[in-house]
Amino acid sequence: MRLDGARVLITGASSGIGAATARAMADAGALLVLAGRDRKRLEAVAAETGGRAVVADITTGARALARLAGSIDILVNNAGAGWAGAFARMPPDRIEGLVTVNLTAPIELTRLLLPGMVEAGRGHVVFVASIAGAIGVGREAVYSAAKAGLVAFADALRDELRESPGIGVSVVLPGVVDTPFFERRGAPYDRPWPLPMPPERVARGIMAAIRNERSESYVPAWLRLPARLRGAAPGPFRRLMRRFG
Repeated sequence: MRLDGARVLITGASSGIGAATARAMADAGALLVLAGRDRKRLEAVAAETGGRAVVADITTGARALARLAGSIDILVNNAGAGWAGAFARMPPDRIEGLVTVNLTAPIELTRLLLPGMVEAGRGHVVFVASIAGAIGVGREAVYSAAKAGLVAFADALRDELRESPGIGVSVVLPGVVDTPFFERRGAPYDRPWPLPMPPERVARGIMAAIRNERSESYVPAWLRLPARLRGAAPGPFRRLMRRFG
């Protein structure tokens, strides 16, 4: 799908992967609608990329965001949040909030914008999931479950749209990314390996997924191996996780 002149909505665009994707999209000639909650940062990214900033919380304002965004060719469902700690001590409101921002809200936003793409006969929907959604990560149980749900939803939606050849659905599963995500989840990233990668690397993965109509992309690509090992040999996979996690 061509990006030059395409109208693109990116959620979670005020920092991290969303901001990096906005810059990459702007360089490709896309017309941007950028959504996020941090007005100051969002407007800075909009000024840098020539995009239009829409301050919105997708967990409560998906309908308003869809209305303000208007006709969209590409939707990048990037907004998300994490929480790290023992599940038994996780506050109930955090469970609901995590599921809403990582799963329910992107599903709802897609529901609102997809009919316009189908009517136009062209469009692409990207879901930014996580490797945690493919393998499950201890002390991130709810986050892992929500991202796994996003992967399954993307698979099902892609199958449903097989008779709409102009519509693409991609899921991108990044590994550890150097963004404010870990500060906001309340616990720093403290594993010795793998090292966090810059968000620009994930942005390149998102761009490639759209251009090449890839259904599933791991960033970096080697993450596909542990995901496949988990499905084929869960016992050995868990032993390796305990050794290197």
